Amino acid sequence: MPQSVLPQFWKDKRVLVTGHTGFKGSWLALWLTQMGAQVSGFARPPATEPNLYTIAALQNLVSPGFGDLQTYAEVEAAVERSAPEIVFHLAAQPLVLRSVREPVETFATNVMGTVNLLAALRKSPRLKVVLVVTTDKVYRNNNAPVPFRESDTLGGHDPYSASKAATELAAAAFATSYFEAQGVSVATARGGNVIGGGDFSEERLVPDIYRAVATNGELVLRHPEAIRPWQHVFDCLCGYLTYAQELHDGKNVPRAINFGPSAGEPIAVATMANAMLEALGRPPRWRADCPVASVEMQHLTLDSRLAHDVLGWSNQLPGMQAIQATADWYLAFRNGADMRAYTLASIEDFLTR
Repeated sequence: MPQSVLPQFWKDKRVLVTGHTGFKGSWLALWLTQMGAQVSGFARPPATEPNLYTIAALQNLVSPGFGDLQTYAEVEAAVERSAPEIVFHLAAQPLVLRSVREPVETFATNVMGTVNLLAALRKSPRLKVVLVVTTDKVYRNNNAPVPFRESDTLGGHDPYSASKAATELAAAAFATSYFEAQGVSVATARGGNVIGGGDFSEERLVPDIYRAVATNGELVLRHPEAIRPWQHVFDCLCGYLTYAQELHDGKNVPRAINFGPSAGEPIAVATMANAMLEALGRPPRWRADCPVASVEMQHLTLDSRLAHDVLGWSNQLPGMQAIQATADWYLAFRNGADMRAYTLASIEDFLTR
């Protein structure tokens, strides 16, 4: 079992997960229910078909809560229903290219949606911890091959990245203006590029690879040489859970922490694509179609030593292990396995490593 996650801590805890219908949110809600937490959700209905929320029958495990972060009354009602002790805020518009097409929607959801949630949570009497999940893209990136540390300057070249940097500022403002005086810990978690089974999002590498394999179609890579901090969803969520535990216990931990692969493990998009294709049983063939003008950065890596030093957290599924675990889920899905059982068993396998 990952030593940093304590199942006994989570038993009977009242937890609100926003974005529980998304990729990471579904996995997190499943993991929490496996540990005995009382989980409520708040999100829009699943954005894709298929989706992990439906595949894993999360509607039978998590108290329902469909709504829109942009509507304060709906957020307030969800907070009142759930009466949470711990909140994981994952709900967002998470796609870079979509943010370029829909900047107003992206800022409204990511920034004002977070403000709505934090404002509603001020009235929640049981509240102890709010963990706002942002991204590795919150840093001002000049494409230098240097891993970002938590003390580096925030920024953002595209609407998604900028909206998440603004979310960091909003969370910090609410923490110092309201929550600290109430004894509530508010922090932000900056995760790397997360892979894992059950992601069917548009314009994201692993889902694009799976769709190309499933349809025998052509895989097109926008930036084959780009470097990203790829990480399995279990490792990233392990970091979030560990962080929340420490915040709940009043530990003097930083209020922003990176979660990414170990130093020396960043992988180029082309390398990731080749490895994933081979793990899915297809020859590593693809076509590059690099946009002339693009907001996507060529180099992005994280320094996650703080998570290791402060939380005792580290990756359990590095490199090829993360890729193989991801491919195994999609192969099982394509072969018609009982995916609810497979998905739950995969969490248990990770917990008993």
